[in-house]
Amino acid sequence: MTNVPYVPEPLPPEGIDWEGHIARIASANRALARYDGILQAIPNPGLLLSPLLTQEAVLSSRIEGTQASLEDVLRFEANPREAISDTTAADIQEIINYREALSAAVEALKTRRLDIALICDLHRILLTDSRGMDRQPGCIREIQNFIGRDANIEHAIYVPPAPEHVFGALEDWAAYLQREEKDMLVQLSVLKAQFELIHPFCDGNGRIGRMFVPLFLYEKGLISSPMFYISAYLERHRPEYYERLLAISREQDWNGWIAFFLRAIEEQAGENGRRAKAILDLYNEMKQKVPEVTRSQYAVAAIDAIFGTPIFSSSEFFERSGMPRRAAERILQQLREEDIIAVLAEGGGRRATMYAFLRLIAITEGDRL
Repeated sequence: MTNVPYVPEPLPPEGIDWEGHIARIASANRALARYDGILQAIPNPGLLLSPLLTQEAVLSSRIEGTQASLEDVLRFEANPREAISDTTAADIQEIINYREALSAAVEALKTRRLDIALICDLHRILLTDSRGMDRQPGCIREIQNFIGRDANIEHAIYVPPAPEHVFGALEDWAAYLQREEKDMLVQLSVLKAQFELIHPFCDGNGRIGRMFVPLFLYEKGLISSPMFYISAYLERHRPEYYERLLAISREQDWNGWIAFFLRAIEEQAGENGRRAKAILDLYNEMKQKVPEVTRSQYAVAAIDAIFGTPIFSSSEFFERSGMPRRAAERILQQLREEDIIAVLAEGGGRRATMYAFLRLIAITEGDRL
């Protein structure tokens, strides 16, 4: 019966077909290593890949039902006073919270380890001032929750562990997180699935589970920067994603989930690498072109400003670039004339002009790879 609470088995699960997964394990690890090689070649990944982080937040939140796009978020941040619907505003807040939680985690990992306490801190950030702010941010649930099409638990698709079993299941999960395993990607696949099956929070479990992926890879030294974007694959394969998780709870089919997750890592590592490489190539192209166009000592500052925020207002450009206003105005005009940036909305009165670095946005959304 689907309305009976799931009882997680201790980790690691019995019956992992290590031999059967050998080829997938090797392929996924090779793909991840190639991606990390690209990451290491990027001079400032925190800056250059920041639009990809926002896109990850967009896609991870979309799996949970939000509809806001990358452009919606970037436009809002460039001009928070722009008129938008309440629904879009709520979507954008959830996306911004996701990005801020992931950024906070990266900073925290400099001095802390990845554990339940840190995850609770991230959950608190994730739900701040959002639609889930009344769902006990940062607190492990003490009520029975469930996943279903309506508010009736009798119609539930999945019922997580009963409240009295949640802390024990999480402690076992945390212990496995600190153990050494034959392969860390298999370990990650088990940890991610078990976390989402435990469903330890009243809201935000899927987003925290997806956020956990780059944090684990980074803490374990599998990638040199905490930038691995898994949500695009999971969003594209959403029905299988959910079915593989449910198959664990119904049939203890861990091997089906592990195979699915290793394939996700392999394919997404390739896609992430192509996007990161395309952004690096674009950055190198701009380092040649912008100084030629502007003949300004502020050319590099201008480049960094448009890569950090590919949709921006003129006033935001002045602030982010740190250059004198007259120099900034001249450079914006030159970039506009060369079609490096495009005008989204002309300014007037107290309203600043809005610009977009369309080539970077296209790469970030996967349109030109």
